[in-house]
Amino acid sequence: MSRSLLAATIALALPTFAAAETLTLYTSQPNADAQKTVDAFEAANPDIDVEWVRDGTTKLMARVAAEMEAGQPQADVLLIADTVTLEGLAQEGKLAAHKSPEAAAYDASLYSSEGFYHSTKLITTGIVYNTGAEMVPTSWADLAKSEMANLVAMPSPLYSGAALIHLATLTGTEGLGWEYYEALAANNTRAEGGNGGTFKAVAAGEKPYGVLVDFLAIRAKADGSPVDFVIPKEGVSYVTEPVAIMAGTEHMDAATKFVDFLLSEVGQNLVVDMGYIPARNGVDSPEGFPARADINLMAFDPAKALADANANKARFAKVFGVE
Repeated sequence: MSRSLLAATIALALPTFAAAETLTLYTSQPNADAQKTVDAFEAANPDIDVEWVRDGTTKLMARVAAEMEAGQPQADVLLIADTVTLEGLAQEGKLAAHKSPEAAAYDASLYSSEGFYHSTKLITTGIVYNTGAEMVPTSWADLAKSEMANLVAMPSPLYSGAALIHLATLTGTEGLGWEYYEALAANNTRAEGGNGGTFKAVAAGEKPYGVLVDFLAIRAKADGSPVDFVIPKEGVSYVTEPVAIMAGTEHMDAATKFVDFLLSEVGQNLVVDMGYIPARNGVDSPEGFPARADINLMAFDPAKALADANANKARFAKVFGVE
C-alpha cells in the first residue's frame, strides 16, 4: 500500500471533531472579572471559544458604531455598564431579541420585556459616610438638610454614567425631584468627577458624607477604611451590567447560551464570587453586602432616561453652575 493511500485510510478511520465555535464578546468588565466570566462559560461549554475585548462603555460603543458604519461588525455579545446604552441600541434595531428562560427568576424591571437585554448584577448607589461623622443619614432627603451644607460630595452626572442614572432616578421620584438637586446645590454639595474621587473625600474626612456605588464603600470598610454604607429609606438607584446579543450575529446559538449562562444560578454565583450583588432573586449577596431581598430598587425607566439624558445634563449644569 502506498504511503498516500495508507494516510487516507488512517484519516478515514480516525474520529472527526468539529472545530470549536468562536464567540466575540465586547465588555466593560474589569479585566480580571472578564477573564473569570469567560473561563467559567468555556468550562460549561467546551465547544465554544470566547474572544473578548475590554474597554470602557463609551469607547466600546464608539468602536461598535465605527465597525457597523464600515459594514464589518465584530461583536456577537455585549456585556456593558448600563441598560440606558443598550436601550439606545435596541431602539436603533441593533440588538437581537432573546427571551431567556432564566428571566423568570428576575424582577421584570431588570430586563427588556422584548428580550433585547438582561441585567446580570446590581451595583446600587447609596450613601457613604465617614464613621467619625456626627450623624448617620438614613434617607436621600437627609443630605439636602441645611445642616449638611459643605459636608456632602457626589460624582457628577456630566462625568459618571451611574451618576446620570442616579439623577434620572431621583428627579423622577415623588418627594425628591429637581427640587432635591436644587437643595443640594444650595448646600454647596461638591459634584465633580467620578465615584473614586467621592470615596477618597469621604474616607479622608474631607467630606463626611457622599453619594457612592455600594462596592467601593463596602469593600473599603472590610479592608479597615473608616467608612460605612447606607441604603436610604427611599431606596437606591442602580446600574446592572446588562448583557445583549448583537443583531445579525452569525453565532446566535452560542450567544444565547452565553446570556443564559450569565443569568443562571451558576452565573449569578460567579457574580457573588466577584464581589457584587446578584441580580437574580434567591441568590445570596457577598459577605458584608445587603441581602438581595432587603434592597429596595427605586423605579427607573431606561427609555425615559435615554430620552431625557441631554436635557438632564443641561439642567444639572445650570443648577450647579458648571455651564
